[in-house]
Amino acid sequence: MSNQVIDPNVVQGTLAVNERIKGESKNLRGTITEDLSDEITGGFTADNFQLIRFHGMYQQDDRDIRAERAKQKLEPLHNVMLRARMPGGIITPKQWLAIDEFADTHTSYGSIRLTTRQTFQFHGVLKPNIKLMHQTLNSIGIDSIATAGDVNRNVLCTSNPVESALHQQAYEWATKISEHLLPRTRAYAEVWLDGEKVEETNSPVEPILGDNYLPRKFKTTVVIPPSNDIDVHANDLNFVAISDGTDLIGFNVLVGGGLAMTFGDKSTYPRRADDFGFIKLADTLAFAEAVVTTQRDWGNRVNRKNAKTKYTLDRVGIDTFKSEVEKRTGIAFEASKPYEFTSRGDRIGWVEGIDNKHHLTLFIENGRIKDNDQGALKTGVRKIAEIHKGDLRMTANQNLIIAGVAKADKAEIERIALEHGLIDSAQSNQRQNSMACVAFPTCPLAMAEAERFLPEYVTQIEGLLGKHGISDEHIIFRVTGCPNGCGRAMLAEIGLVGRGPDKYNLYLGGNTQGTRVPKLHKENINSAEILTIIDELIGQWVAGRNEAECFGDFVIRVGIVAEVKNSARDFHD
Repeated sequence: MSNQVIDPNVVQGTLAVNERIKGESKNLRGTITEDLSDEITGGFTADNFQLIRFHGMYQQDDRDIRAERAKQKLEPLHNVMLRARMPGGIITPKQWLAIDEFADTHTSYGSIRLTTRQTFQFHGVLKPNIKLMHQTLNSIGIDSIATAGDVNRNVLCTSNPVESALHQQAYEWATKISEHLLPRTRAYAEVWLDGEKVEETNSPVEPILGDNYLPRKFKTTVVIPPSNDIDVHANDLNFVAISDGTDLIGFNVLVGGGLAMTFGDKSTYPRRADDFGFIKLADTLAFAEAVVTTQRDWGNRVNRKNAKTKYTLDRVGIDTFKSEVEKRTGIAFEASKPYEFTSRGDRIGWVEGIDNKHHLTLFIENGRIKDNDQGALKTGVRKIAEIHKGDLRMTANQNLIIAGVAKADKAEIERIALEHGLIDSAQSNQRQNSMACVAFPTCPLAMAEAERFLPEYVTQIEGLLGKHGISDEHIIFRVTGCPNGCGRAMLAEIGLVGRGPDKYNLYLGGNTQGTRVPKLHKENINSAEILTIIDELIGQWVAGRNEAECFGDFVIRVGIVAEVKNSARDFHD
């Protein structure tokens, strides 16, 4: 009889195939180098298809031409999407100019995509250019380590262009957390930067992540109330900044948020994070590590659909998970400090900071920066970067802030922005509060359109708001092409989640603060049907709302959908 002690908090059973892949990967090296030299295929084979994610890339193809290539007996036009690691989303003008040039010369689409993970993505990089891409980024101080895969990903931080001193402190902690939780393996440098090969025989190579890394992806944020511009409830671990009015003194720690789900599987659901309590600033890294290692040890490695931190909390119990974190740090959580979220969008246009610097937030629809018939956005940002003396900040709402502008430089930057369509006074509040994931043609998981669908659909929603006499108001509206949550539709007042070509699930009942998960209202219906429903609901809202009552609060109060208070219990009920 075995004397092995079974931990009751660990799921027993046959491990998911990804656990084998990670375990046999030689700490994320795999045979990626060999695949790079294989000219027969434009893609990566076998396990490497998964392993390149840990290096910040996803293998994709152009789905618009997939069928035609198949007729010609050609493999799909394989390429990769790269997501950079940019804690807090801050990038220098010099770095921006370099990524702008690479997008022009070495990507199939010629665009830069700002993402909801507060960073940029390259789309359409062919295999011969992948190594050059990493080396180009490395030369300007950027990498893509751990922006995908079963690791802690790019750490978000409230952009906050106004309270510059507090933002700087919070940003520094976001960077420290990112660095502390990075993989320790030298695989990235060896494969992409021709770094010296190191025999990693001293165990453990990964003291925090473990040599099999985490059970599933893990997302972390630092947020400065009253703005919830990074949507804390979409993330596994969140540090809510608490100040004494001037300086940062610590954080409230929120654990267990996440938005992905699987259609037809009621064991999966979006979930808001739980507030564990307050910690002192000096203990931040210890608590970050303890939450990650607890999830590392207790997370579900048998069923990946139930492997995220949110499911671990619901399986073992919030109090049990919290006690384990306290045990690992040797420090008890204090009672949470009061805070309030009052907004979560970006403040489009100019604002002046407490340091007398000026900051211009540019609305970038869907985060896609390119030149087209609507405007020369990419050229405009490049021209600004050529003269800008501050920094640029990518936001978690897919927008771009030209930060730290001296008063003397405002007029020239505004002139360039206006000339290239980066400032458009005709943009409605509704458009500025709508968002979509990439979806077709590049994302292999997409079931329905999202990025390409959103602009015209928002125009139609704008028409409905005008019809009901509230053109200046807005409803937080988001679209995702599949249920994996990239467009954060599961924190919207109206969220569409793609089911198939022009088929979506319609969810209602999020709120303006981003603290509530919406609930399914109609399933698998087309966009025209959805528009009719939205029209009727806006009419009811305008006629029957209380003073200052947002759309999401209204549909719950009058019983159009029930409030999701506990996702495990309420979301599918």
